[in-house]
Amino acid sequence: MKKIILSTIFLLAISLTSCNTSSKNNTSTTKEISKDIAIKEISFGVRGNCGMCKSTIEKAANSLDGVSSATWNIDQKTILVSYDSLNINELSIHNAISASGYDTEKVLGNLEAYNNLPGCCQYDHEMEMNQVVKED
Repeated sequence: MKKIILSTIFLLAISLTSCNTSSKNNTSTTKEISKDIAIKEISFGVRGNCGMCKSTIEKAANSLDGVSSATWNIDQKTILVSYDSLNINELSIHNAISASGYDTEKVLGNLEAYNNLPGCCQYDHEMEMNQVVKED
């Protein structure tokens, strides 16, 4: 009877040890994957008018795989984007924003999407981007 109990405990100990080993391997794999990220930060002009524009522009950029953050500055008409340059390129970000109806420095906004924007968001297509805000 003692041999059966000891054998059972021994088998249980081996199976628990093998479970711990496999989860350690998963952790090291995750670390290796995270080394393959190249975070890059860019800033470029995007035309728009208001807080609703801000929400739409940022949502368009943030919806892309590889974009970690996007913040549009209403006063300066610029967006600051942090992204993984191994997963996505700058032109893809411009294209996503333009598809939502907004002009960027490199790509004109989709006209159909622009026409579907609320009235307050229908910006002047001649407005300057990258405006410098003067502080008094």
